[in-house]
Amino acid sequence: MHGYKQKAVILDSEGIRRALTRIAHEIIERNRGTDKLALIGIRSRGVPLAGRLAGKILQIEGKEVPVGTLDITLYRDDLSTFSTQPLVRKTEVSFPVEGKTIVLVDDVMYTGRTIRAALDAVMDLGRPKLIQLAVLVDRGHRELPIRADYVGKNVPTSKKEDVAVLLEEIDGEEKVIITEGDKHY
Repeated sequence: MHGYKQKAVILDSEGIRRALTRIAHEIIERNRGTDKLALIGIRSRGVPLAGRLAGKILQIEGKEVPVGTLDITLYRDDLSTFSTQPLVRKTEVSFPVEGKTIVLVDDVMYTGRTIRAALDAVMDLGRPKLIQLAVLVDRGHRELPIRADYVGKNVPTSKKEDVAVLLEEIDGEEKVIITEGDKHY
């Protein structure tokens, strides 16, 4: 990560672990177990977070929950603002979404536009019984009437600030920080 000024660490690796453990318990509690439950991570950092949540649910309940990967690039409403051709990655959902409770997983919720695009992408896969949303960080500034069902940490930010989630699987380090300046992470 270059060109940013780190202002504060809002979650360290232990804080991330605790937040995900709490979210896993809340998912199990709200859905009365894991029957017909599936997790879908939104690329890119929602994918390892969904995998970690599935691992925690397995530890708690002793049951495996299917996990999928969603690429929302072509569903974004700001595609025309990209200066270069967007990089489209694969959506990998190897289970039917029909009749399931789908928990979408993302790292940071900001305007709600990413989630709106993810909802469209999931609906193109079939008709789930219910869609819920789990985010590690909710930073506010919603532009759409969308809210998360499960939140690791609410972090009020200014629009000049960014929230960067760094995960071991992608970044080689584990923390959530508030930055100011050009984001290049």
